[in-house]
Amino acid sequence: MKDFFAHETAVIDEGCRIGKGTRIWHFTHIMTGSVIGENCNLGQNVVVSPEVVLGNNVKVQNNVSIYTGVTCDDDVFLGPSMVFTNVINPRSAIVRKKEYLKTHVGKGATIGANATIICGINIGAFAFIGAGSVVTKEVKSYALVVGNPARQVGWMSEYGHRLEFNETGIAVCPESKEEYRLKEDRVEKI
Repeated sequence: MKDFFAHETAVIDEGCRIGKGTRIWHFTHIMTGSVIGENCNLGQNVVVSPEVVLGNNVKVQNNVSIYTGVTCDDDVFLGPSMVFTNVINPRSAIVRKKEYLKTHVGKGATIGANATIICGINIGAFAFIGAGSVVTKEVKSYALVVGNPARQVGWMSEYGHRLEFNETGIAVCPESKEEYRLKEDRVEKI
């Protein structure tokens, strides 16, 4: 007996692990060997390729492709129509399945709608990737990046608010009231 929900149009291959409370919606395809945590939500027309790992409480919006080599920690948000890649130099006539690069998305990170994540990089915990951005290099924890190619323009709190640091390097999230310290171009929650 399964303890997750899958819409009748979803395709779930044999050999997947899907956590309790997860919801899988219309026309989504979960491929062999993928692991999806508890309480995840996978929207319409999502593809989860073999060996992808999604942590708990990951939200995947409509039309997202998550290719082999991608791991997402708990509480990651993947916006509508964003996409991961897994080969740096793809060619139709050349098989490069042994060249898939690993991409890791840290806990609580947000990737905006229509963003593209080039393979082989790490996105830090609670990073925020703006809509339409093309990420070509590592993103620090708590960093806010936008554009093509994506460039860091600030820092974000764990609640998704832009942080404004005072002269002593301290910022307060306006929603949670949690404090953050900026030191040596890194942010940490105090």
